[in-house]
Amino acid sequence: MSSKPLWITEADVVAMMDMGEAIEALGAGLEREFRGQARNMVKTHVTFGGHDTLHAVGAVFPEDGFVGTKTWAHTEGGATPLLILLDSHNGSLKAVIEAFAMGQLRTAAISGVATRYLARPDASRMAIIGTGKQAMPQLAAVAAVRRLEQVKVFSPNPKHREDFARRAHDELGLDAIAVDSVAAAVDGADLITLVTRAREPFLDAAMVTRGAHLNAVGAIVPERIEFAPSLLKRCAMVAIDNLSQVQELSAEFREFYGPPASEAWASVMPLSRVVGEDRRRPEAADLTLFKAMGMGISDLSLAIELYRRAIDRGLGRPFPHPEKVKPRLGKTSARS
Repeated sequence: MSSKPLWITEADVVAMMDMGEAIEALGAGLEREFRGQARNMVKTHVTFGGHDTLHAVGAVFPEDGFVGTKTWAHTEGGATPLLILLDSHNGSLKAVIEAFAMGQLRTAAISGVATRYLARPDASRMAIIGTGKQAMPQLAAVAAVRRLEQVKVFSPNPKHREDFARRAHDELGLDAIAVDSVAAAVDGADLITLVTRAREPFLDAAMVTRGAHLNAVGAIVPERIEFAPSLLKRCAMVAIDNLSQVQELSAEFREFYGPPASEAWASVMPLSRVVGEDRRRPEAADLTLFKAMGMGISDLSLAIELYRRAIDRGLGRPFPHPEKVKPRLGKTSARS
């Protein structure tokens, strides 16, 4: 592979990987996690300025020769995530990847993987609640693994839901309609995606049709909540991306399952195990649910594949190896 580090731009990422390819790359990464060949770094964040946050997440794939971290500041003015990919053998820099598009791909792709395993094979009626930046990739990920006959869209803002339904038709070729309530959106839906910033639960168990699969991906800090925790009672299978993150940060799961030491958590299954053991939805299942908080293995699964493709296709911009120099320490001063 290249001896010089690469700077891989957003345009490079978009040119090299579509949603279907991201789902395959992420599935392969989850398989590695199941076999003990990939591990997450503990995700961390700090709040500043009221509601802004600085984040860091990472993972190690030592047998593949890579480790790395992604960092970004989520502010009201925007965010510029960057992923730093390093050689696991000598710590040298392999690539810096502009990670906004990649982040949207990985966040949606893991829902695609979960839907492939946990949704009914004939599921075709989808509800999507939330129309923000992550919503269209989430819809595309489900559409990549299930043939969608209809999509119902809800956002509290009428213009946002109408615009989103129009874009879903124009960009993905889907029969999408905007509806005026969560209840109307999920009525009859066998695929439901929640991708909001809600701070109060808006979906309860009585609203969901038997046989549905839910992807809950919006509430990633304890202050947010999307569904009533009692909905978990109806779930025959509950999968998550990273157990420790869900135990620490998911208000819905913490209320339902209790503290991390509780035996109730034994029924919650990492998606890597679902993939590694090829577990599928039980035929008689009432509901299934997947909860994603975000984890480094998801980012690195895509980043490693993108780096390999950049080398093969001659993409990315080479830049010099960082020069190692000693710091200037200055003079010491005597203290009396």
